[in-house]
Amino acid sequence: MSSASDGQDSTARIIDITLDESSIGRNTVEVDHERQVAIFDILEANQFALDGGAPGPYRLRIAIVEKRLAIEVSGEDKVPLTTFVLSLSPFSRLIKDYFLVCESYYEAIKTAPPSRIEAVDMGRRALHDEGSRILIERLSGKITTDFNTARRLFTLICALHWKG
Repeated sequence: MSSASDGQDSTARIIDITLDESSIGRNTVEVDHERQVAIFDILEANQFALDGGAPGPYRLRIAIVEKRLAIEVSGEDKVPLTTFVLSLSPFSRLIKDYFLVCESYYEAIKTAPPSRIEAVDMGRRALHDEGSRILIERLSGKITTDFNTARRLFTLICALHWKG
């Protein structure tokens, strides 16, 4: 539980994330690893609250349904609170570019000099940041989250969207 002095609301957070198994394609080891790290990082530290909705903490179930992102939000007691369905269209080009750069990055770390790895990683981070900003915009008025949480949620969206 957060103390009042750290400024964090202990109810405005995610305590559990489940990814829809039917939405997950055959992923590379790297994509599976990124997904696991993103979930771990979100659960360790996040800010997430329903705008005008029930207080948390929250449990999320994230899925791709008919080419749309579905974020099911439940309370700590597992009682469903709401589901948000977002078009993936604003993310499509970005996700495609992100995975191309990620593939370049994973290849580069095998043999490329550090300067090349750093350049590819900067591009990867820039695309990731752009996806995070788009996600925050798309959730505006529905969910309030911080940039780091949105960044990790974008990683999960990519992991679901990637069909290997």
